Amino acid sequence: MRFQLRKCSKCFQYTLKESCPKCKEQTISAHPAKFSPDDKYMRYRLAERYN
Repeated sequence: MRFQLRKCSKCFQYTLKESCPKCKEQTISAHPAKFSPDDKYMRYRLAERYN
């Protein structure tokens, strides 16, 4: 079994569980998306971020 570090988007606590033990909210992956030099949509994501 492989554990993945997760982060609560409400209280910003890190955990290995699917839900936060502190506030019981759903957690998200704490790792960034993989980078690909062939990303077709990078231009649109960057425009959205810096708009």
